[in-house]
Amino acid sequence: MSTRDAMTAVRRFGLGPKSGDIARVSSDPRGYALAALSNAGAAAISGAHLEPSHAVFARVYQASVELQLARAFGNDGGKLSGSAGPGMTMPPPAVAVRPSAPNPADSATNETIAKASTPQPAAKAAAGTPAQIRREVLTREITARLAHAQSTDAPLLERLVMFWSNHFCINANKGGILGIAGAYEREVIRPHVLGRFADMLTAVEQHPAMLIYLDNRLSTGPNSQVGRNRNRGLNENLAREILELHTLGVDGGYTQADVTSLARVITGWTVGNPNQANAEHGKFFFAAPRHEPGNHLVLGKSYGNAGVRAGERCLADLARHPSTAHHLARKLAAHFVSETPPPALVSKLEVAFRDSDGDLSVVSRTLVTSDEAWTAPAAKITPPYDFLVALQRALGPEWAPPLEVGRLAAALGQPLWRPPSPKGWPDGDETWASPSTLRERLRIAERAAVYLTQHGRDARAMADAIYGAAMGQETRQAIARAEAREQAFALMIMSLEVQRR
Repeated sequence: MSTRDAMTAVRRFGLGPKSGDIARVSSDPRGYALAALSNAGAAAISGAHLEPSHAVFARVYQASVELQLARAFGNDGGKLSGSAGPGMTMPPPAVAVRPSAPNPADSATNETIAKASTPQPAAKAAAGTPAQIRREVLTREITARLAHAQSTDAPLLERLVMFWSNHFCINANKGGILGIAGAYEREVIRPHVLGRFADMLTAVEQHPAMLIYLDNRLSTGPNSQVGRNRNRGLNENLAREILELHTLGVDGGYTQADVTSLARVITGWTVGNPNQANAEHGKFFFAAPRHEPGNHLVLGKSYGNAGVRAGERCLADLARHPSTAHHLARKLAAHFVSETPPPALVSKLEVAFRDSDGDLSVVSRTLVTSDEAWTAPAAKITPPYDFLVALQRALGPEWAPPLEVGRLAAALGQPLWRPPSPKGWPDGDETWASPSTLRERLRIAERAAVYLTQHGRDARAMADAIYGAAMGQETRQAIARAEAREQAFALMIMSLEVQRR
């Protein structure tokens, strides 16, 4: 096997090489990539400092109640005002008050980073205001995700998590999602990354983060009990994105009538709150009084009169639809290999998806074992988040703490869990190769170069240790001819070997 294949293995099917990886991987690059698919559990991120989404809902709700009571008796003359958040009303407190504790500051100080990077049991988490709780939880999730990416021995698995998390993206900026964006990924993407696509699809569409993001939590059938009594109506956002983005694709053969029918099928899919009988606060809840009665045709098949099961059956059928197989196959190939992926590779992935009933382990192995995925040139520019993770793995995490890496990703235009639209982050080079973003990459490279120089590192020795024979002659010469050590490091970091995959 060639060093080129080794570089493909650690870059195209990984998160970038650590010192010695190229030499170690070069004897069996495909085996290295396949090994990352041998243990689905390696995708998990856990710890007492990471809370499930429903626990965050409960803490935010409790903080909202306490805040409103404080305002009522301190400032509002005994009248409650405001609200507890999306879908919540304000009954008296039903859970014990947590003792107050310091909250992480919003500023990027070393003290804040150190506190946020230190795991603490969720039970000891700060009380604070709802906004403080959400920011604190997001801080912990960002730290945990970046630390996992930097240290994982199954980088392809993490790449797949990143792909599916972007495919089923949510945006933490939308009200109520900030504190559960990380939990969403841990609860519905990571457990299913090598499982069946249909299972991931259902878990995604029933998660509170998605129900809030695409406005289904209040979607109400016009002829339902609630619709008739309160004049509430249908919201088609989630149904449209399920068809256009999550399954069939924009050219998948559905019509506006299918969007409307699917929206009716999933009316009543909402998030439980303390005022709903038999609901678990912060978890998926089927509100039957909001569900549109009757039979509804989606792609020519009838669904209805089966409550929540009608929507689940519809999702299962969409997961098996031939258009879904084609849409996902092309998107995977475009993400990992080329913006204009080899048709033969797309066909192999499509067949693997259909024949395995959407087994993502089979599909992922087909991607890694297809010759087309290895022969395509390294032409895709590395997105900002991936670029920074690659630097963490190559240079060591000390040059920038995890939260600082998160801020740098935002400076490069890719803040974590904040994509520009339900389409997620684009794969096209034009998004990441603008003059402004390249200047920002250079500034980051110069910052890393200063750190490495101050710590007595040598650019040529580091390039040999990390990239070995995979480093091109032009890059080697540029490093050797650099007028200063800092310049040599910056040239290494900005080289095609680092910036392209």
